[in-house]
Amino acid sequence: MIGSKQLVSRIQALARELGFSQIGVTGVDLSSAEPGLMRWLEKGFHGEMAYMAAHGMRRARPAELVPGTVSVITARMDYLPRTTPGEWQRIEFERLERPQEAIVSMYARGRDYHKVLRARLQKLADGIAAEVGPFGHRVFTDSAPVLEAELASRSGQGWRGKHTLVLDREAGSMFFLGEIYVDLALPPSEPVSPHCGSCSACIDVCPTRAIIAPYRLDARRCISYLTIEHAGPIPIELRPLMANRIYGCDDCQLVCPWNKFARKSALADFDPREGLTGRTLAELFAWTEEEFLARTEGSPIRRIGHERWLRNIAVALGNALRAGDASARQALETRRQHPSALVREHVAWALQQA
Repeated sequence: MIGSKQLVSRIQALARELGFSQIGVTGVDLSSAEPGLMRWLEKGFHGEMAYMAAHGMRRARPAELVPGTVSVITARMDYLPRTTPGEWQRIEFERLERPQEAIVSMYARGRDYHKVLRARLQKLADGIAAEVGPFGHRVFTDSAPVLEAELASRSGQGWRGKHTLVLDREAGSMFFLGEIYVDLALPPSEPVSPHCGSCSACIDVCPTRAIIAPYRLDARRCISYLTIEHAGPIPIELRPLMANRIYGCDDCQLVCPWNKFARKSALADFDPREGLTGRTLAELFAWTEEEFLARTEGSPIRRIGHERWLRNIAVALGNALRAGDASARQALETRRQHPSALVREHVAWALQQA
């Protein structure tokens, strides 16, 4: 049978062929992460993400989640589109200066990463089976109670930045993470040392002050949470701070100095779709539910549904109206009598921002 070190080398080679940027390995003892996870949950920082609390400490106990797990293989996949220009951070920030333009987080402009990573992780698992024979495993991509960032940092993928995301000196943070829980004893990768130093750029730039302290995020204030995970009315005091961001927020990553090293993906899957970049809020607000479903097929955006899509854009249109974009009123008027009370309430608020 192939040796464990040689197997890891083979896994890394297979992963590169599948478009992954880096492979790491770690054990299953995450007990040191449990107190921090418990404090975060106790303070309610997870907001409405009930699944976070429902699974409790199983998130930090891989062998409880998948009995028989001995090692965790972590995988990183860069997602900047192939056509990303050199000054992409500046270009993205400039979108905030055009209040009538809709901003969708960069990771969500292409194909749903869940689908891309899950399929390729399974192919990687199949490749491992071809080397060692049948083995126990389970693939994860942001889809179960898994402490992804903790596993990634322990396996040498990078360190936890002050914004809580994983950072790599040679790739920044513009990447997805995935895991394969395996019943194989593999040698762990060496963790890397942190390199944020005294920098607080991500904390300072956060529009809603969701990063309440270094390495501590209150998801309830995060624009990504508010536009994607949160199902109800967006807190009124946070609406003006969302500006024209309608799905996610990249600010803490855009400002990070390490992202000057962010790498482009080699995959066409993450190329931006037509209609999700450089479009006006009014254009996207006019989409019927049928158009929304058709244009977001295979996209991570589809999961929020048309109602929340309109809710988010209504807030952005209200902010555009306040910024002097008179055309925003006309767009808002078209949804004043929308069947959804959630949409109507946000439209009414937006119309009051003139």
